[in-house]
Amino acid sequence: MFTGIIEATAKVIAQGSSRLTLERPGAFDDVKLGSSISVSGVCLTVAAMDARSLTFDVMPETVRITTIGDWTIGDLVNLERALPAHGRFEGHVVQGHAEATGEVTGLEKRGSDVRLTVRVPAEMKRVIVPKGSICLDGVSLTVADAANDFCTVALIPMTLQSTTLGTKRMGDRVNIETDILVRTLLASR
Repeated sequence: MFTGIIEATAKVIAQGSSRLTLERPGAFDDVKLGSSISVSGVCLTVAAMDARSLTFDVMPETVRITTIGDWTIGDLVNLERALPAHGRFEGHVVQGHAEATGEVTGLEKRGSDVRLTVRVPAEMKRVIVPKGSICLDGVSLTVADAANDFCTVALIPMTLQSTTLGTKRMGDRVNIETDILVRTLLASR
């Protein structure tokens, strides 16, 4: 489980059809083979590593439903290690199971923050609620507005500086994971 609180960004240093290699952040000194890491909202397992890199196996289905296939060498991705049982819980419950991608359709600067609007797949709109939680590229966010096939989040300066969301442009795709609690409640109805 993750919280959506990004710990670091890292560059893609190798990208193949079934393998992904990233720079290893210095703070990730406790990572070992088999560790789960959220990579821009996608839970991946460390398959190989050295002092400077982390390598993951990536399944074709994961490439199909996420932005991983869009990444090129040099791109930055968001990273979060799995939450230890004794860890401090600060975001929201995030599984790292990106459900789909959305397209950035709006970027509006408001003072020091940015309103980011994303077109979401129609089947997701039912579980995205104003003031609820959503995870975009692994970042835990509060939904500011949700209507039709769109949702808007407000990105504070800290989020803009410490995650890849500050680099997004119109038309870019983002990985989406909706709130598991809302999905579970609505599924039981």
